[in-house]
This record gives sequence, structure tokens and C-alpha cells, in this order.
Amino acid sequence: MTGRYGDRDYHRLTKGGVAVGVSLFALGSLCEAAAAAMFGGVAGWTLAFLVELELLGVALAFAAPFLFGIVLPLTE
Repeated sequence: MTGRYGDRDYHRLTKGGVAVGVSLFALGSLCEAAAAAMFGGVAGWTLAFLVELELLGVALAFAAPFLFGIVLPLTE
């Protein structure tokens, strides 16, 4: 049966959203640690970009289960 939003696989969307969020967080953390180890420090804009990447990853990892796992299935 087709729902309001079509045939959406909410389990796959939830897992994918969490995986992308965790990947963004890991990428930001690892790049920040590697840059500090290799260069002794990084420019301000680079550090700000990596911290924002980490924050975006955490926000996405926490928001995806609520959005795709709870809210959207309940609205159909």
C-alpha cells in the first residue's frame, strides 16, 4: 500500500541518516586530530569548519531517528 509520501523505507532512511551523521562526526574529529598532529595547529577557519562538521554530524545522527523513525511514519 502506498502511503502519503509514497513507498518510503523508513528503516533504511533512519539507518542511513545515522550513518551519515556518525561519518561526518568521525571525519571532522579525525581530520582535526590529524591536522593538529601533523602541523601543530591549523588556521582558524579550518578549525571552525571541522568543528561545524562535527556538530552537523551529531545533530544529524540525533535527528534522523526522530524524523524518519517516529514523525514521518506517524503522519501517514
